[in-house]
Amino acid sequence: MDEVGLGKVLQRARQHAGLTQQELCQQSGLSYSTLAKIERGAIKSPSIFTIQSIAEALGTSLNELLGDLAPVGRGAGGTAKKQSKSGVRFVYFDINGCMVRFFHRAFTKLAEDTGVAPDKIETTFWHYNDAVCRGEMPLAEFNTALAARLGIGEVDWQEYYLGAVDPIDEIRELASWASQHFRIGLLSNIMPGFIDAMLARDLLPKLNYEVIIDSSQVGAIKPEAEIYSIATQRASVDSSEILLVDDSRTNLMAAERAGWKVLWFDDYRPDESVARIRQALEL
Repeated sequence: MDEVGLGKVLQRARQHAGLTQQELCQQSGLSYSTLAKIERGAIKSPSIFTIQSIAEALGTSLNELLGDLAPVGRGAGGTAKKQSKSGVRFVYFDINGCMVRFFHRAFTKLAEDTGVAPDKIETTFWHYNDAVCRGEMPLAEFNTALAARLGIGEVDWQEYYLGAVDPIDEIRELASWASQHFRIGLLSNIMPGFIDAMLARDLLPKLNYEVIIDSSQVGAIKPEAEIYSIATQRASVDSSEILLVDDSRTNLMAAERAGWKVLWFDDYRPDESVARIRQALEL
């Protein structure tokens, strides 16, 4: 289906939901001009994350919104995906501490640039982090609050974050392999806009993620039960067919309570972790 056909599908879905373009823009966070161009087919290959934002605003899943454009259980080339011997059909990967090494270096760098003690920066950061990752506090408001609490002029936390994280090559290769055999997605406690920025800078592998659960978009964070419920629904498989790869044992325990299979990722020993994942995904 070309851009015009996609635009018509999205327009019909919006109209079926009883929303005007302005109302959908308010709920999805898109600009009016962007939505209007998408609906008339003027944007070539709109971002999958933009389409997912529209789906979420319409109260549906990406698969349900696109229907035959993104058939469940098939990859971008139409190849049927598989089920592991352990019963896994869908793999969710965490981002921080799994896809990329954690961003603690950002605290050190900010301390060097400002002269503020690193422990004060980290304590202040975690005071606000959950609210931002839930989408309750806009990133701009977080930057302002962080700067005020630290007594400095201004902070662009996204730039400090992006400059601090390192891709973990072993998990990138594993995720690429997994995407060829299974349906995959991302499930992360993360601040607004960070996933798009990471993909743009090649900090995350550009793969066929069928579902992306961005905590700041769904309004829930791990280990809250709600985020696993949302992720299960959007994966469109039974909970027992989902595997979560995460570096937090607390998050993994919550996923187990939701009926998922889980594997702990140790970014200090990525080779060992990848070997365990491959074993769990044996075909």
